[in-house]
Amino acid sequence: MSKAIVELSHPISDGMLTYPGLPRPRVTTDVSREQSPLIDMTYDIGRIDMVGNTGTYIEAPFHFHAEGADVAELPLERLLNVRIVMIRAAGIGAVGPDVLGDPARLWGKAVLVHTGWSARWGSSAYLGPGHPFLVGEVADALVAANVALVGIDSLDVDDTSLPTRPCHHTLLGAGIPIIEHLTNLDAVPDTGARLVALPAPVRGMGTFPLRAVAWTDHGWG
Repeated sequence: MSKAIVELSHPISDGMLTYPGLPRPRVTTDVSREQSPLIDMTYDIGRIDMVGNTGTYIEAPFHFHAEGADVAELPLERLLNVRIVMIRAAGIGAVGPDVLGDPARLWGKAVLVHTGWSARWGSSAYLGPGHPFLVGEVADALVAANVALVGIDSLDVDDTSLPTRPCHHTLLGAGIPIIEHLTNLDAVPDTGARLVALPAPVRGMGTFPLRAVAWTDHGWG
């Protein structure tokens, strides 16, 4: 049986651009090979200093709601082997509920919104303004459809030109995790793929980078 696997996460590198106004990650060496004390081999121990909103990251309810689950408390059934439904929204700035289609097809699924914005990754253009986002009514519809999680290949699920974050409040308030800064969504089929999106189980944090992968047991074009 053939299997297709698609990488959905951006790699994290020293000094890379991240969310506007947040510090860039620092990736350094804590113990170098020259410093390793073993006689028969050498090793390297790295160090990384970064905020949770770095690279492709997941947002847990705690990010916006003090009593909500943190990253370590996210239910694994929302993150592991979850069926994907792709929403194609390339060229749409304000993504409305009309793109969702029949709500029944979303029930329990990982809903990933493909905007094409990830092509700008690594440039100042990616950071906006004008990035695609979901309007608040989309979040209401996704909660009603009992989705497992929501992801987007853009800077933010909300319109960052405004001081409000309706999609964050609604989705995270309903216990639905959000993944931002996805990539390669054009390579994921509309249906039939599954998602693995696992962050390190860090307690006391509402956001954290993750490795997100889409896969299917049958290869596609």
